[in-house]
Amino acid sequence: MDAQLNALNLIDGQWQPAINGTTAPSINPANGTRIGTLADSGRDDARIAIAAAKRAFETTQWAHHARDRQTVLLQWADRLERRSDLAALLSKENGKILAQARGEMAFAISEIRYYAGLTRHIPGHFMEVEPGAYSATLREAAGVAGLIIPWNAPIILLVRALGPALAAGCTVVIKPAAQTAQITGQVLRELAAIELLPNGVLNLVSETGSAVAQELVASEDVDVLSFTGSNLTGQRIMAAAAATMKKLSLELGGKSCAIVFPDIDIGATATRIAAAATIISGQQCTAVRRVLVHASCYDEMKIALKAAFEAIVVAPGDASNVTMGPLIDARAVETVDDHVQRALDTCDEVVLRGGRLGGALAEGYFMTPTLVSHRDTGAFFCQEEIFGPFVVLEKFDDEQEAVARANHTVFGLSASVWSKDGDRGMRIARALRNGTVWINDHNRMFAEAETGGYRRSGIGRLHGYEGLADFLETKHIFRSVGVV
Repeated sequence: MDAQLNALNLIDGQWQPAINGTTAPSINPANGTRIGTLADSGRDDARIAIAAAKRAFETTQWAHHARDRQTVLLQWADRLERRSDLAALLSKENGKILAQARGEMAFAISEIRYYAGLTRHIPGHFMEVEPGAYSATLREAAGVAGLIIPWNAPIILLVRALGPALAAGCTVVIKPAAQTAQITGQVLRELAAIELLPNGVLNLVSETGSAVAQELVASEDVDVLSFTGSNLTGQRIMAAAAATMKKLSLELGGKSCAIVFPDIDIGATATRIAAAATIISGQQCTAVRRVLVHASCYDEMKIALKAAFEAIVVAPGDASNVTMGPLIDARAVETVDDHVQRALDTCDEVVLRGGRLGGALAEGYFMTPTLVSHRDTGAFFCQEEIFGPFVVLEKFDDEQEAVARANHTVFGLSASVWSKDGDRGMRIARALRNGTVWINDHNRMFAEAETGGYRRSGIGRLHGYEGLADFLETKHIFRSVGVV
């Protein structure tokens, strides 16, 4: 069955291979085996897909028919709900544990229904600005949207862009991550099969390189570009998109802190923080990267956190009792391992030394968690995003120092505060320069609640009502008719 998986492009309603016929393998990160092939496309494929999306936007009623858009989204959610096999495919192709894959699918389905509900409520306003003179504002679809989707949470990160894009009335060209092209293709097959969806509204073009993505960024016919990924790539996209002045939605890197005060249950909190640090094997932009602990409970937390990381069960995503799967591919393992080794050589204290796994798991891309302690927040491993199971433990003496340490970063995506004192939690949350702050929790996302980053963690917001904004334009219409 695995050998038959074949991720094709979808252009103007037709599933097809890349124009040049080139394919690339899809790999199971748990054992390095091939599970199928994907279309390895180029600029010509992207240009044809963009042209199809532009034609659909200009010649169909998609942007004007909110009821049809709502119906399509609701039918898509229903169809996905019947595909109980998709979580297993997501786990196999991405490596994440099956429980996380099931959670991602459920979240995605919920988010599709949320945006279906908003589709018929995108209001403007109408007023008499002078006697007999009227101004109306409309919120209307921005046009063709290019969506560049990463591999770490490929379905929810697809849906949180595609859901509002379709709800707004845009047509789309999606560039999935090559590492998760199979699950992306299967999820979009359920949408493409809906008869009410006009040809050309939905287009999908996969690649292993960056030519397709570059065409989406540079094209005059792409009006909106949504990207989730690294800060460096986000900077390149901003520079390349400047010539066309297209709307940008960018969610980039993070260096999330968990700030721990002594009035909480240290053991239970350590277990929850360890889980928040190793979600998707640490390959999530909001994963805990730094743990800031009050001096009075620092030693106790260090012991508890080390024990919590040692209790993490690293294995293939479908194994029993597994709590962390492999990293996405060999390149990721090499990159993370290089950063970890450099950190181990320069940190103040190695609390828990992790690394690659051998034996029965040697063919997969597995790493165990690493925990270090360090004082200087300027160290590279306190400042740079290391996209894997690596955490830095730090000590603070008071609230002011905790906030200063947490805010000493170019990022501003997320953080958490752990304290039974509700007033303290709100004080700290308000002082942190982050787009999301959780109190006594971490990594909680909701379709209804906007997320996004400060500073180099990105621009724009995803999820929630504001998630529509990047895919809409505001039009002012004036008419003077006089008075009776």
